[in-house]
Amino acid sequence: MAYHRTDQYDQEITEAIARQYRAMLSQLGEQPEREGLEKTPERAAKAIQFLTQGYQQDAEAILNGALFTEDYSEMVVVKDIELYSMCEHHLLPFFGKAHVAYIPNGKIVGLSKIPRVVNVFARRLQVQERLTLEIRDVLEKTLQPLGVAVVIEARHMCMMMRGVQNQHSQTTTSAFTGMFQDDARTRAEFMQLIGVKLH
Repeated sequence: MAYHRTDQYDQEITEAIARQYRAMLSQLGEQPEREGLEKTPERAAKAIQFLTQGYQQDAEAILNGALFTEDYSEMVVVKDIELYSMCEHHLLPFFGKAHVAYIPNGKIVGLSKIPRVVNVFARRLQVQERLTLEIRDVLEKTLQPLGVAVVIEARHMCMMMRGVQNQHSQTTTSAFTGMFQDDARTRAEFMQLIGVKLH
């Protein structure tokens, strides 16, 4: 019996995107009908839908589904969250890790929901700066904590493969609210916990 994938994709959208990929391959001088490329347009159409599935997901709903009342007001840190996103300028990947912290104000959230929120926004066409702010803002709005901190460290294929072709640079972005913004000691404690230096 032949191998068969069971991923679910909208067939009409998949076919429409695949037609565009097929045309692009032709315009680049390739032969989309040859054996190695015959199924590439459909595969690429499914891949881009997977990589942008965050448009169909609601970060607030994810957080609201796992909020709990708890008398805990110390820092909660989830670090080294893997992230993969697509640069909206060149449609090339950038990848790295996010470090997220918040200080509860009567409410905590299930820990697994924080990486899920990172993924919701990462799985959209992005720039790293906006991605950092979107994660911060949804946590601030939904949890209403005493403070939120987000730091993202990422490498961008648009810098590594084209343009300056710099293989070793890493981009770090940060966003803070509340105590992380107003209290230098709180911010320093967070930075020490995640092992990142901001200059």
